[in-house]
Amino acid sequence: MTPDWRPPWFAPLRGIAQTLSADQDVAAALNAVKGGLPHFVAAAALPAGEAYEAFIARTGSVPTRDNLHDLLNGLMWLHRPALKRQLNQLQAADIARHGIGPTRGALRDALTLFDEHGALWPEAPPPLVQALAARDWTALFVTHRALWPGAGFEVFGHALLEQLANAPRKGLTAFVALGDPLAWSPAQWAAKPFLPLPVLGIPGWWPGNEDPAFYADTRVFRPPRLNAATAP
Repeated sequence: MTPDWRPPWFAPLRGIAQTLSADQDVAAALNAVKGGLPHFVAAAALPAGEAYEAFIARTGSVPTRDNLHDLLNGLMWLHRPALKRQLNQLQAADIARHGIGPTRGALRDALTLFDEHGALWPEAPPPLVQALAARDWTALFVTHRALWPGAGFEVFGHALLEQLANAPRKGLTAFVALGDPLAWSPAQWAAKPFLPLPVLGIPGWWPGNEDPAFYADTRVFRPPRLNAATAP
């Protein structure tokens, strides 16, 4: 269950992850290194019929299974607690208003997408932002390659991190938030103000991308859509 923490996508979590005890279940191991809320509990603590997000908001406890997906989720709670709390509060408030239906609705769908597959890029260099918004993959990854070291790109979504750990592949895509998502309103979240970025195109993240031909695969590095919206 414990992945190799050396790949670059794990760099923000590496310090916390390396303190975890291998002799405890996931919830206990996370509780041993946390500094305050949330509290991690066994998944069986979630009452039948209560939504996962509502339970967290009500109790301050995160139901946690003994698997890599929930380990990475817990580590992200420890690393980015304010953002995880905001996502949870918005989810719980929407559930309180509308209940649980056959679909999540626009707001909860956006929150879930980002929680599972999002990335943070609060201080992205402007040339990289412009290239990403234009889906100009050559400019983003080749022309401006020298701007990437120290650019502050960070995978947030624990499902994406799990996929990178178990089966890294060219098509894995992050949904990138530019600026500070803690400042976004529910309406902004519902509009999905994200930009897609195939993460193994990031310089230093995958050996194959040293060759510019790596980015010629239009099944992954897709050209821009006509009239495509851009993120704020």
